[in-house]
Amino acid sequence: MNLQNNTRAAAVAGSFYPADTNDLSTSVQAYLDNIDIDASPGRPLAMIVPHAGYIYSGPIAASGYAQLLPYAAQITRVVLLGPSHRVPLLGIATSSYDYFQTPLGDIPLDRESMEKLNHLSFVQENDTAHQQEHSLEVQLPFLQKILPDFKLLPLVVGQVDDHQVSEVIDELWDDSEADNNTLFLISSDLSHFLNYEQAKQCDLAACQAIEEFKPQAINYEQACGRSAIAGILLSAEKHHLEVKTLDLRNSGDTAGSRDRVVGYGCWVFVKPDIS
Repeated sequence: MNLQNNTRAAAVAGSFYPADTNDLSTSVQAYLDNIDIDASPGRPLAMIVPHAGYIYSGPIAASGYAQLLPYAAQITRVVLLGPSHRVPLLGIATSSYDYFQTPLGDIPLDRESMEKLNHLSFVQENDTAHQQEHSLEVQLPFLQKILPDFKLLPLVVGQVDDHQVSEVIDELWDDSEADNNTLFLISSDLSHFLNYEQAKQCDLAACQAIEEFKPQAINYEQACGRSAIAGILLSAEKHHLEVKTLDLRNSGDTAGSRDRVVGYGCWVFVKPDIS
């Protein structure tokens, strides 16, 4: 299906990830196949994943996405939050599109859930914020490879209070285990353009702040998606989730020079095991 009039076309296919359908499918599958999920922490209710070009951050993102495989049929809605890189943005941007497209096909948007956010003054429809935004788009092929049937609620996060991001997340949260079909997906890279050792120290500090549910200890130099991370930390703590670090590396570990690197991490939020 390709409904040109109400479909957001892929903007970074061929740059951040392969534009050819077969190449993209093979690439994503290869990243997933390299992850061991024998020690699954449980059904992910939320994740933080990076959003760089696949050769740089694909292995780190895959460490989280592979955890979805045993639960793929249960997840039918993905609430995806990522920072605005291209457009100055106050608040949080929804979209008027009905579909988001990648080389793997078109993903329907959850318009009904989006309408639940209309009463929030800091949430506004803004297609311009979505059109070129890679932080959301690079997550889509992974989701398409793993989830057999899902709708997407894409949110671009601009200048906004941490508690407002959490308010959006809580508006869409379902505490009922029987009916909970939602994955909250936070897209963020970590430090930018430090040398390898500096980046490791900076990213470790951000990692510790996430593990300790301390959003106030994270700044924008440590994570471009800091606001979205803060929102999920506030909501996850409120809903009594545990967070587990799955991977913490940088582009010096995956591809490129160690003189100027970008940091990547992956975290999964699950219900605590009380058995």
